[in-house]
Amino acid sequence: PEQQQLFVQNKINKLIHKAQNGRCYLFFMDGAHFTLLPLVQMVWSVARIFIKAAPGRDRINVLGALDAISLQVYSVINTTYVNADTVVALLKLLSAKCKKGIPIYIILDNARYQHCTFVKTWATALGIELVFLPPYSPNLNLIERLWKYIKKEIISNHYFESAKIFHQAIVQAMTDINQSPVRKDELKSLLTLNFQSFAQNLTP
Repeated sequence: PEQQQLFVQNKINKLIHKAQNGRCYLFFMDGAHFTLLPLVQMVWSVARIFIKAAPGRDRINVLGALDAISLQVYSVINTTYVNADTVVALLKLLSAKCKKGIPIYIILDNARYQHCTFVKTWATALGIELVFLPPYSPNLNLIERLWKYIKKEIISNHYFESAKIFHQAIVQAMTDINQSPVRKDELKSLLTLNFQSFAQNLTP
């Protein structure tokens, strides 16, 4: 809890203030692995509801970077694996999209494929500073709320007839996040720059 509080005070809040004043870009990065399996959430109903389940365990991967200020999301999507090459591809995309001369900071977790020398070398070459979260701190990664939103709004209690339709739904969701006024409005209230640490959940 103490590490998380210090990280929010000394890293996240300072970078947010800097980004809000146009002195840097700040992104939150993470990978999500959406699987074609029944994801059921509680619903109110008079009678029991059954949801079909597609055969197999197909998966689609999304490595995303969320701009903390504009809430624009950049992503690399595949159906194989998220690895160091995937991370570097996203770093190159971010570097190309951001204005030259303005520092880029990315807050991310300690996944091995993000912490390797290959990724760090490319980040340095592109002028990107990687800011690694304290261990076991998904609650401090803003983009985690986006993945939760997609699971709830796109996947939960929904039947996908095929892997192709499932993939299309995820790709469309990533597009809508940046383009749909409805999605953008819903996410605006969800992706606020407030972070809750474990300490705030401890009983005195």
